Amino acid sequence: MAFNKVWCALALGFLLPFSCAHTDFFTSIGHMTDLINTEKDLVVSLKDYIKAEESKLEQIKKWAEKLDQLTATATKDPEGFLGHPVNAFKLMKRLNTEWGELESLVLKDMSDGFISNMTIQRQFFPNDEDQTGAAKALLRLQDTYNLDTDTLSRGNLPGVKHKSFLTAEDCFELGKIAYTEADYYHTELWMEQALKQLDEGEVSSADKVYILDYLSYAVYQQGDLGKAMALTKRLLELDPEHQRANGNMKYFEYIMAKEKEGNKSSTDSEEQEKETEVKKKDYLPERRKYEMLCRGEGLKMTPRRQKRLFCRYYDGNRNPRYILGPVKQEDEWDKPRIVRFLDIISDEEIETVKELAKPRLSRATVHDPETGKLTTAHYRVSKSAWLSGYESPVVSRINTRIQDLTGLDVSTAEELQVANYGVGGQYEPHFDFARKDEPDAFKELGTGNRIATWLFYMSDVSAGGATVFPEVGASVWPRKGTAVFWYNLFPSGEGDYSTRHAACPVLVGNKWVSNKWLHERGQEFRRPCTLSELE
Repeated sequence: MAFNKVWCALALGFLLPFSCAHTDFFTSIGHMTDLINTEKDLVVSLKDYIKAEESKLEQIKKWAEKLDQLTATATKDPEGFLGHPVNAFKLMKRLNTEWGELESLVLKDMSDGFISNMTIQRQFFPNDEDQTGAAKALLRLQDTYNLDTDTLSRGNLPGVKHKSFLTAEDCFELGKIAYTEADYYHTELWMEQALKQLDEGEVSSADKVYILDYLSYAVYQQGDLGKAMALTKRLLELDPEHQRANGNMKYFEYIMAKEKEGNKSSTDSEEQEKETEVKKKDYLPERRKYEMLCRGEGLKMTPRRQKRLFCRYYDGNRNPRYILGPVKQEDEWDKPRIVRFLDIISDEEIETVKELAKPRLSRATVHDPETGKLTTAHYRVSKSAWLSGYESPVVSRINTRIQDLTGLDVSTAEELQVANYGVGGQYEPHFDFARKDEPDAFKELGTGNRIATWLFYMSDVSAGGATVFPEVGASVWPRKGTAVFWYNLFPSGEGDYSTRHAACPVLVGNKWVSNKWLHERGQEFRRPCTLSELE
């Protein structure tokens, strides 16, 4: 839905911009690269149009200059000029023929090629939902990585190659999108940033009156009546006839007077401010842990735990393929045991997998515990594709490698899933295995629960993008060419709840991963049950 100015009356006599809900942005970097190429093609087309218009104007200009000289001479002595039969003939010819040709030239539309190209390319353009999703991704990054609006606006992010900044108009747009989501906390942040940049002298089409209008209401919604009044007063200084602001000011004054009459204590005001602060970031404890781990904070890597972690050459328990050429393996965590395999997938294999996946990338899905079917979810923002072993020798070889090194049967595993996390791409805390209250989660597969997870990192990430385990305080950072492996179930078949994990948002860069979910069926003799539920 376009952000046109539609106004509607709300309770308490306020008139506020129309708002609506939008879906999450889930365009991958691969598809956004195509958009860059599309835009480049449009720029070339636009330049061709400009050249055509310039050529047309040059012809008209030469014609005008020639006739200017001719008419200047003719008007000095019209009779003498027309006394020459050639001049008389050429005058008839010009007015009868050449001026008509000039008219056709002036009316000729040189934009046909450009408009035609625009029409073709427009089908690939992002829509309002994509733009809203991209904005929400920025807000997600801001929260997860504790970025203030000024830092984000100036593009001062770690590891950036191509620095970019947000204009006051961009900040205003972010504030409006937050507003449509009833996210008054971010509305306030970004409207204040837009106002700050305008106050510093930035030339922009953004209007302070509109900014103050949104900002004052966002502040009011968060309980700061005094600040809302101050902002409304500033708005009225710029536009004394602003109908909504005048109405709001009267209402604010009425509320303020009622509070004074009731002799509201300063203690109550302080408590209200504290409540407001809590509302601004009302996250669950897990959410706070998750965000801290994404920032590299809150890690529970104690010296005692560190001593239990080792690196080694691993031969897959004497697997014939790896006896003479073992792979490098290192411990990432002890409980749950998470191991990383180094140099386990080559650059050539990575490129093959990516090329196979790119044409099929679509919104990543999760298993619906009630239906057992795949569905999209707001907490998983990425694009993914599924690859079978029979499609490519490379995929088949990768599957065999996973089986050799884990000792688990991959014939009952799910297909290799390839995922691309673009701008703000993430997968919030989740379990890979089905819990007891989700008995039908993998019923259609008929292969039991997900016993283990194998995750390839197919790219380095400039900033962000870690895999974190909030329950135990572990963070695993992407390193191209490596893979991590962990068991989701104990040998008894009970779920290991400490494996709850998340994919942190990508702050800068591009994250490619592929994973293999291995299932219980076929592992009866490869990983026998034990007598204890937690073993």
